[in-house]
Amino acid sequence: MSDIINMLKSRTDLYSLQGVSDEDIKEVEDGLGIMFAPDYRDILSEYGVISFDGHELTGICLSPRLNVKDITLKERNNNAIATRSMYVIEVANIDDIVIWQSSDGGIYQTLKGCEPVKICESLLEYINS
Repeated sequence: MSDIINMLKSRTDLYSLQGVSDEDIKEVEDGLGIMFAPDYRDILSEYGVISFDGHELTGICLSPRLNVKDITLKERNNNAIATRSMYVIEVANIDDIVIWQSSDGGIYQTLKGCEPVKICESLLEYINS
């Protein structure tokens, strides 16, 4: 089991849905034209979508507000500077802050009309920050 799943399993404030199949993950990756980082794929496989401690991470679910494909496509249109090689993991709902992850696992923050700024090396680091 990955470090991120072990950490999430220990949280008492974790809310999640049902995990999704590798086929579902691949379909969303293809729709976005990217590959998800391994830690994000682990979360999708185990939980589908999660929330905890005021964070609501995107995932694969029916809710367009939390669905990674819907949110990423929307935010790519809202922020012309946002790279096409990343996907949204969280919309902070504060000052148009959006949190993205690259396929190599890095975590980036954007503000509307601004270049992405790397804020963490991994999703685990972001969750623990």
